Amino acid sequence: MNNRWNQFIYKCWAPFYDAFFNNGMFYRARKKVFQDVHFSSEQRILFVGVGTGADLAFIPHEVNVTAIDYSSEMLQKAKDKYKNPSITFHQMDAQRLTFDSFSFDVVVASLILSVVPDAEQALKEMTRVVKPKGTILIFDKFETKKKSAAFPKKIFRPFVKLLGTDIGLSFEYVFEASRDQLILKENSSVMLKGMYRKIILQKVDE
Repeated sequence: MNNRWNQFIYKCWAPFYDAFFNNGMFYRARKKVFQDVHFSSEQRILFVGVGTGADLAFIPHEVNVTAIDYSSEMLQKAKDKYKNPSITFHQMDAQRLTFDSFSFDVVVASLILSVVPDAEQALKEMTRVVKPKGTILIFDKFETKKKSAAFPKKIFRPFVKLLGTDIGLSFEYVFEASRDQLILKENSSVMLKGMYRKIILQKVDE
């Protein structure tokens, strides 16, 4: 995967993305991710890879939200759905955030680490812009440790990447590079027997 290819493939996905990834079990999984997360009007929230804005439905209207995505087509879908003045949209690369360090209380990253070319770099950027003791909330798919699933994934992984996502990404591998700055608070299954997970990270107090 690379940014140019992702830009093309998500331009293709944009018209019917919600029909696949904001419906049925995906909607229920997103709801489960956010059900115990509480936001306040005093917080600054960053959505990295907001896509068509599927997760914004779970955020109170008065919360200060900044939402970014690399795909202009996906971002336009989100803009069209959410005209709330408390939400600001920017086209931006998750691997090169232009925000100052320590800018946000909460960073939300749904189905983005498995999409970007360099997931480690994207997590490093999220870690940089979140405040000390701030939270990074991740909803994404990662490889499971079941050996029975390993061989089929090796076969299909290159083909699935052409659709704009990685089904063989290891969270443990991605997390390792930022381990000294983050505390793992939760790592739980929300869909497909642990393939899709809810992960909560807290930045250490500096």
